[in-house]
Amino acid sequence: MVTEFVVTAGELPKRLDIFLVNREPKLSRSALQRLIGQGRVRINGQIVKPSQKIKPGDSIAFDIPKAEPLELKGEAIPLEILYEDDVLLLLNKPSGLVVHPAPGHWAGTLVNALLYHFQTSGGSVSTIGGKERPGLVHRLDKDTSGVMVIAKTDEAHRALSAQFKHHTITRVYEALISGVPKKGHGLIDLAIGRDRKERKKFSAHTARPKESVTEYKVNHRFGKLAAHVLLYPRTGRTHQIRVHLTSLGHPILGDQTYGGKKVCEVEGIEIPRVMLHARTLGFRHPSTGEFQEYTKPFPTDMEQVVQALDALTPPLSTKKSSSPRVTMSLFLHSSVTEAGRPRRL
Repeated sequence: MVTEFVVTAGELPKRLDIFLVNREPKLSRSALQRLIGQGRVRINGQIVKPSQKIKPGDSIAFDIPKAEPLELKGEAIPLEILYEDDVLLLLNKPSGLVVHPAPGHWAGTLVNALLYHFQTSGGSVSTIGGKERPGLVHRLDKDTSGVMVIAKTDEAHRALSAQFKHHTITRVYEALISGVPKKGHGLIDLAIGRDRKERKKFSAHTARPKESVTEYKVNHRFGKLAAHVLLYPRTGRTHQIRVHLTSLGHPILGDQTYGGKKVCEVEGIEIPRVMLHARTLGFRHPSTGEFQEYTKPFPTDMEQVVQALDALTPPLSTKKSSSPRVTMSLFLHSSVTEAGRPRRL
């Protein structure tokens, strides 16, 4: 449904999203920002940003798509909970699990699993993310596994979101990549955004580049075939790590979107999914202010690929390599072997 109107005289200049929130109280600011980002809101016929300032005389048109019937229900999907208290929950998301409902994935998501968990445990969940994203402070791609934090109260949600916004969150990822970078340690500083031509991809070829920085460290080399790397993103753009590693010439194994079919198989070894894992998450607790850090080693499917790559490549050195730069949690931890090979404990 398309709605059109003209900003009346006397209206003070303000951000478009704030103006629309006041005019359309049934829509949350985040929902309106999504509509603007999708190009469904235009000023004087032009696609704009949520921060665009409106002024008297502007013609605003926005198209609210007809909503599909959506009644989110809790589903008994197993969750690996690492920690839970009255205001937050930490979990290890498995690969293959979509985080929130979206076209094509209205059920069987992490949100459905969380709703069931809170319904059966009597707990609450933050409402700031709206009906479709309750408790979600951040997200991981469907194929990415690893540690996530869920807010159970609106206050915790705001506090955690602020830490993500100001980049005070500690995050460590690990990945198996195609080939071996020339430098064992480096910084990828490449602004990215939605690709001009392929709208489902992100790249440096964008009309709206955003600062994106990722530090990387090669932890182990599998000859010249592949490498195990630790990644420390300093910003949190969509697909940032995947795009940055591809720009380095070393896409993540299994990432057909950015690396093509050639990274889905290595010397006869079939790669089952994007080999990316969110290993460590650290933050200040919303209630106590105490810094907490949680680590989960990579899952079995990545371990199996590591073992297969190991079988193809003899050790390059017998020297001990330094352990990954992460703090071991009270729950789970991992280390490296003498040859620098990652392993699960």
